[in-house]
Formats: sequence, structure tokens, C-alpha cells
Amino acid sequence: MFDLATTKVHNEARQGEAFAPFDLDPNQFKRRFYIESYGCQMNFSDSEIVASILNEEGFGATRNVEEADLIFLNTCSIREKAEQTVRKRLTEFKKLKKRRPGTLVGVLGCMAERLKAKLLEEEKLVDLVIGPDAYRTLPQLISEADGGQKAVNVLLSRDETYADISPVRLNSNGITAFVSIMRGCNNMCSFCVVPFTRGRERSRDAESIIRECKDLYEAGYKEVTLLGQNVDSYYYVPEADEAPVTFAKLLEKVALIAPDLRVRFSTSHPKDITDEVLFTMSKYENICKYIHLPLQSGSTRVLQLMNRSYTREWYMAKVDRIKELLPECGISSDVITGFCTETEDDHKETISMLQYAQYDMSYMFFYSERPGTLAHRRYTDDIPEGIKKRRLQEIVDVQSKLSHQSNLRDIGKTFKVLIEGDSKKSKTAWMGRTSQNKVIVFEKMHYDLKPGEYVLVYVNGCTQATLLGELVK
Repeated sequence: MFDLATTKVHNEARQGEAFAPFDLDPNQFKRRFYIESYGCQMNFSDSEIVASILNEEGFGATRNVEEADLIFLNTCSIREKAEQTVRKRLTEFKKLKKRRPGTLVGVLGCMAERLKAKLLEEEKLVDLVIGPDAYRTLPQLISEADGGQKAVNVLLSRDETYADISPVRLNSNGITAFVSIMRGCNNMCSFCVVPFTRGRERSRDAESIIRECKDLYEAGYKEVTLLGQNVDSYYYVPEADEAPVTFAKLLEKVALIAPDLRVRFSTSHPKDITDEVLFTMSKYENICKYIHLPLQSGSTRVLQLMNRSYTREWYMAKVDRIKELLPECGISSDVITGFCTETEDDHKETISMLQYAQYDMSYMFFYSERPGTLAHRRYTDDIPEGIKKRRLQEIVDVQSKLSHQSNLRDIGKTFKVLIEGDSKKSKTAWMGRTSQNKVIVFEKMHYDLKPGEYVLVYVNGCTQATLLGELVK
């Protein structure tokens, strides 16, 4: 869920569109589908699973919604703004359907369960509603919708991991890929809707994960990101009399595939990341030295209301331990301001925690009450929006300074960088990332290089969001 080289405020939904691999002939497909994905990286990964299922049925992807017979929005319920964006898009697609009779519109993912009745019956915006554990039933549901029925499956599963499905890589640069290792979440954070929309936590078969990572490496990919709502609680027990696979052991197995296959992971819950994980990270050079460690609030009182299972002091000790065992490790965070009953003193404690942890980057939000969550049932959303926005801006200002200072400290250093592609601003420069997940831009010079190669880059400048450098011969 993270582009962790820049400081961002999550008031806008992320959006991506699906398209078929370039070597496929569009004329070979009986129907065309289009997917837009919103929210976290898990949603984007799920869209790749959906594309694979539809490809098996003879449906081909398109990046042009006007060509599509099937239109899907993979939705996010984490923020109210994301839902508003999805509703706006569905209204636009309703107009498109009038121009193209027979076109089907479906909602996938986290909004499916909560809003199925409104979307299907009251507002008549969609023909299909499919929850995140029901994607295997898509072909059957499409047939039902073709026959004029409203097709719905939002049942959650205790064992579905899609382990046997090879995702179709959408919008891929051919260098980096996401690999889902688990689904659902058992942490009942009071502000979060994920346990209700994605179900209970279950870990994917370790061998299927290793196989997928090996296949990606053999196909030319040089970096995989292991995904889960809380990767550190990954725990798989093989059927045979083998030892359980913890997240640290899984990390090691993936790192051993090849020394030039970089390994990242997201997201960690502070209460679950162990010394075993940190020691494994330090042991293998190709496990990136970067941890996303969501804070949410710097106030112990607010953390207890959020049901985060740790205190301010405990979190500080975890940051200290990471820096002790991995001195060069980059750390980023999530922060929510304006949670129920938050005082100015609570707010100041959050700011002081940012300064203590010295985050390289943070995702920052003001609290948005989500129906169905524990906070919605237990507490009153009593902080005026104006105060929320003011506090958020103060946090953004602090993090902006911290991000810039972090980049300034890298000037004069040399980093191993994986080239991912051209810089967005210039075709004469490359863009890549350091192990610490910082974006770095550097001139191509006269060297014969290509994406997927590792180079050494000397940092000679920076902006708040990006390192600037030059190739080391």
C-alpha cells in the first residue's frame, strides 16, 4: 500500500487500471474486461488474481474502459474519500452502460459486503457484487448477471488464500512484483474495517509462495514484496511432520532463491515484529533494510482506545531495537489524527513520537469514522473536522521536515540501486530505489544499462521526496 519514498496525505484513493500483457492478441478473447483498483497493495494484488481467473475463462483485459464488456472496481472502505470516489466512478459507468447495452459493472473487494444492498437495489449502480474471498465464483456470477439476475457473493472464508492461482501481472514494469502471503486480519483495531471486510487471518502455503517467487525471478523480476495485512503474524503449519514456518523463516526461504532477488515486505504490526525477523534481515543483503511500522498515535491513552495492544513507551523501545540491530534501516509509519476524544496534549505526543522515531516517510490521515467498526459502535466521533485538518497539517509539516532531513543525511553516501525504469521527468535519467526504499534519480550517462540491473549511485543532492545522484563507474 505504499509508495514509501515520499511524504503523502491519504485523502485521495489510489487508482490503477488493468491491462493485458502486451504479447497477447486482443482479438483472441471473447470478451474484454477493465479493472480499476483503489486502496492498499492487497487490492492491487487481488486485481491480478481476478485477471487470472477471467483470463482462464477467455476474457481479455483492456486499459480502455470504452472497449470493455465487463467493468470492475476493486474497492476500498478504509477511508470515506475512497468510497466517495468509487461512487462517482460508478455513476459515470452507469452513463456508459446506456451507450453500450449489455455492459456489466461489478464491485469487488472491501465495499462489497457493507454496501451490496444500496449498490444493487437502491441506487442500481452495479450488476455484480463480489467479496474478496469469492473471486473464484466470478465466471458463474457473470453468467447470472448476463441472464438479468443481480449476482452477489460476499461470503468470507476461513481458508481461501488463492494459493494455486498464478496472478496476471497488471501495470507491471517487469522488475518488481507483489506476492500475497496471507489474507485477513485478527487485530481488532477499533478504527479499522478490515477484519469485517476481509475476514479472519489465514496464512498461505509456504511452498506456493516460494514457487511463485521463483517463477517471478525466472521471468526476469528482480524484486518481490511479500504482502499481508500483518505479515509478521504469518504462520504456516505443513501437513507433513515438518516444523511450522514463521515469517522470519519464510523471509529466509525467499531470500535464498537468488542473491540478486530483492525481498521487501508490508505491513508490520509493531506488536508482532520479532528479533528473529530483524536478525534474518541483517543476515541477508538482499532483504531490504526497510520496515513500515504503523504508529497511528503517539498517545498511550488514544492507542488504548484504538485497541493497538501497545503503549507509547513500548513502541519507542521497538524503534530503538530496530535501530540497534539494523542501524541503516529505513522506517516509515501510518498516523491518524483527530481520533475520538483526542486532546491537544495527545496530538503533541504524536508529534513528539514522529520526532523521536525520525521516520523517513509517513502516511498521514485525519480520522474518518467507518460504519461497523468498534469505534463506530463504542465512541463518538467528537473532534470537529476543522481541528482534525489543522492537526493533520501540523503533522504533515513535521514529517516533511523529517523526510527532507533524512534525505540530506544521505548526501555523500553511495547506495546499491535497482534500476526500475526511466525517471518520470526525463528519459535521459534512470529511476530506482535504495534498500531503504528511497527513490533515487540519476543521469543515464553513456553506460549501456537497462531496467533490472543493479548499479552503485553516489548521492549528490536531494529534494524532500527524492534522492539525486550520479552513477559510480
